[in-house]
Amino acid sequence: MVASRRDFLKGIAGGAISLGICQTVRAKNASPAKHLNILLITADDLNCDSVGVYGCKTPDITPNIDRLAAEGVRFEHAHVTIAVCQPCRGVLATGRYPHRSGIEGFQRLPAGRDIPLVTEKLRAGGYLNGILGKVGHSSPKPSFKWDMSYDMPQLGKGRDPKLYYTYAKEFFVRARKEGKPFHMMANSHDPHRPFSGSDQEAGMRRGGKLTPPSRTYKPAEIDVPGFLPDIPEVRREIAEYYSSVKRCDDTVGALLKALDESGLAPNTLVMFISDHGMALPFAKTNCYLHSTRTPWIVRWPGVIKGPKVDKTHFISGIDFMPTALEAAGLPKTDGLDGVSFLEILKGGKQGGRDQVFTQFHQTAGRKRFPMRTVQNKRFGYLFNPWSDGKTVFKNESQSGRSFKAMQAAAGRDPKIAARVKLFQYRVVEEFYDFEKDPDALNNLIDNAEYKPQIDKMRSELLKWMISTGDSAKAAFEKRDSPEALAKFMTEQNAKARSLPRKKKQPNRRKTKRAGKVGKDK
Repeated sequence: MVASRRDFLKGIAGGAISLGICQTVRAKNASPAKHLNILLITADDLNCDSVGVYGCKTPDITPNIDRLAAEGVRFEHAHVTIAVCQPCRGVLATGRYPHRSGIEGFQRLPAGRDIPLVTEKLRAGGYLNGILGKVGHSSPKPSFKWDMSYDMPQLGKGRDPKLYYTYAKEFFVRARKEGKPFHMMANSHDPHRPFSGSDQEAGMRRGGKLTPPSRTYKPAEIDVPGFLPDIPEVRREIAEYYSSVKRCDDTVGALLKALDESGLAPNTLVMFISDHGMALPFAKTNCYLHSTRTPWIVRWPGVIKGPKVDKTHFISGIDFMPTALEAAGLPKTDGLDGVSFLEILKGGKQGGRDQVFTQFHQTAGRKRFPMRTVQNKRFGYLFNPWSDGKTVFKNESQSGRSFKAMQAAAGRDPKIAARVKLFQYRVVEEFYDFEKDPDALNNLIDNAEYKPQIDKMRSELLKWMISTGDSAKAAFEKRDSPEALAKFMTEQNAKARSLPRKKKQPNRRKTKRAGKVGKDK
């Protein structure tokens, strides 16, 4: 998609180019204090179809997010670039694919790689930058200092809507008093594990009570996602997950209330996204449709008259930075992989947005499971060079109830046994007809009827690998060779070992105010 977008942009008629030059001149001469405010709200591990306006049937699940959609536009074909927290947020910050920025796992920008950040560009344009939650994961450069920053311990372990409201309003009022535009990244820690009411959450509650969601759900009230088996323990855990989704929506409501009360809402562009799918098998830390598809909602008073639904264009995480900068009236940044979709927000159309490329590299446990995917409105092709029939996939999604219940049920249910085997071992190539099979239950890679589509998507993926300098290109070209794939994985594992390890966090049990904070990746 990168190459096709660039070709499209190069082919724009001279009049449009002149218009772009005029816009750039106006941007340079604009007064930063009059620029648009930008509020980016993110959920942590929220499936797209867990939101009411995206088809969730759980009662009263996301009224605040739904209200935001009613006042703006929601994109049906929006994806994050990589379905794991820190690399995903690295994409938002840099506008580059993870293998181009170097933020492939739980690390910051590699030493010596001076890549500009969206926050740096906004600051140069006169903006205040504030952040709530996920501070380390959203700060690719240790040298960059936010103008306002509160992290998990100060936000009720990232799960207290009232604290989000307090600090957000404080920041909005400050921006108004200083006469500066603001960019705030407000990151809920919900519905990340541990889910509300779960056994895992009990450990997190030590040292302080967690704020409960405004409503909790019972197993009978929810639907189990189609990519998981509907068995009792899975249903129980999904109900706990939905209670966390509810608290995430409570946080969104608190942030919007603070914005309204500040008086700055009419001049604020609000975006809502999730960093990737739920922390359950076949979603987070994978490249399936439910891994990277995100609810992407944009409200822009005076520009977008909602409710609108865009079912035409594919947008992705690499596009956030160029879109935010153009909306702010700031000059373009060279070297980005993403392309601004501002024209779409203004009601126009944009070519080169008929598919999306996603990837995965490394889990929080520093294990390399490289994956590459190309998806369009109907089909999805996945390449898993790590799959050798022996290597076992391990990630955070296997903690908790669901995967253990699936393993226990596998002995008596062949279908569940097949799902467990696929999740743990995968195959080198997968191909799905999402129009018929959105839950990716039937791998069609060996189905002769789909060979033309498979070959076309293989070709598209190869062109993308070449255009972006993807190190997996050689392995992809020799995907039928176990030796070539093994060589690639040897290189990948050596790379993982060479990366700097995360610094150990201080023992917060000794800090009475903060309490014990569990792992939150």
